[in-house]
Amino acid sequence: MTPDPHTDDDEIVSWWGLVIEGYLATQDVLMGEISERFGLAPASFDILLRLLRSPEHRMPMTRLATEAALSSGGFTKVADRMAAADLIRRVPSPDDRRVTFAALTDNGLDIARRARTAAAGILRRIVLEPLGDDAATLASAMRTLRSVNGAG
Repeated sequence: MTPDPHTDDDEIVSWWGLVIEGYLATQDVLMGEISERFGLAPASFDILLRLLRSPEHRMPMTRLATEAALSSGGFTKVADRMAAADLIRRVPSPDDRRVTFAALTDNGLDIARRARTAAAGILRRIVLEPLGDDAATLASAMRTLRSVNGAG
């Protein structure tokens, strides 16, 4: 389908506003339920999921901060809280003393797995049920936007 080049300025800006509002409302529901069930802030939940998908459930802290879109100072605060909660531990790299990994603890691995399962259930209810087949179209569209606008 070719986009209509004559789409009204107000209409296209409104469309984008609806995308943002829909995302924010959905993210608020998701993170509200994750916080209630697991006591996880959005940044901690994101970090747990990234580590869960990483080889050996660890990642260099600087890379993790970048991927989680946190400043080094902001990431350090989140990592300190996560370490105090026994979700992650800092592990020096055996190959490069300048590198420190964030690695899931056994408790962190358990919480990450349970939170991912819970998030999938929540997303089935708040995204898949209302959108049906349009959910896959939405994911494809967002993947395209991510690709053409430079975020991986």
